[in-house]
Amino acid sequence: MSLPLNPVVLIPARMASSRLPNKPLADICGLPMIVQCYKRAVEAGLGPVVVACAEQEIAEAVEKFGGKAVLTDPAHPSGSDRIHEALQLFDPKGNHDAVVNVQGDLPTVEPHLIRTAFEVLNNPEVDIATLAVEIRDEEERHNPNVVKAVAGFEAGQKVARALYFSRSTAPWDDGDVTKPLYHHIGLYAYRRQALEHFVAMPASPLEKREKLEQLRALEAGMRIDIALVDTVPLGVDTPADLERARQLLSV
Repeated sequence: MSLPLNPVVLIPARMASSRLPNKPLADICGLPMIVQCYKRAVEAGLGPVVVACAEQEIAEAVEKFGGKAVLTDPAHPSGSDRIHEALQLFDPKGNHDAVVNVQGDLPTVEPHLIRTAFEVLNNPEVDIATLAVEIRDEEERHNPNVVKAVAGFEAGQKVARALYFSRSTAPWDDGDVTKPLYHHIGLYAYRRQALEHFVAMPASPLEKREKLEQLRALEAGMRIDIALVDTVPLGVDTPADLERARQLLSV
């Protein structure tokens, strides 16, 4: 498998949000949140950045800033399906051989994290790359909203193959907090053919059980590698998260 040389960064965004209505357009330091995400992705310097929008309002906000946006079917069940449609619309000739999927609610994501996910694809055996950080907060070890990435990181190792992802405490926690657990960060880099293969498959049994889309890839025998990083980007899901993002970007 050839190494990807021409990536595109795609940011899925939709207005529907039960806890924070119209989230992509929420103001953060004078710009809509989706534009702040767009700026961070541009700063990564990987290639063109395109917002895959479910609604016209999002596209207009991005284009007003001078960014690129593609309208996609609002009914897509996942961000992966949305970026796949956007990829076909933006690059129908297949010039871009890799896709980095940056979530549209990460306005403070550090650009180096985006680059790190893409660099994992330098291993030609890897189909999909993602990120994780070692859990330091005891509460997170048992919180089902914190997805655990299961991988056998040796001492000093920064990239390892994903064996599983779970909302449960995994691997088994015998009470020894010196044994690390890893918080999965939902930022992905795909080889183009891997993304196309992934979205063509039906939801898998473990994906449905854990409500974790990436398990579909593992069940199908695709290889996901995880890069270990030092920080979890702030995901904005609530008004409190939004206020925290404003504080972080105001300094």
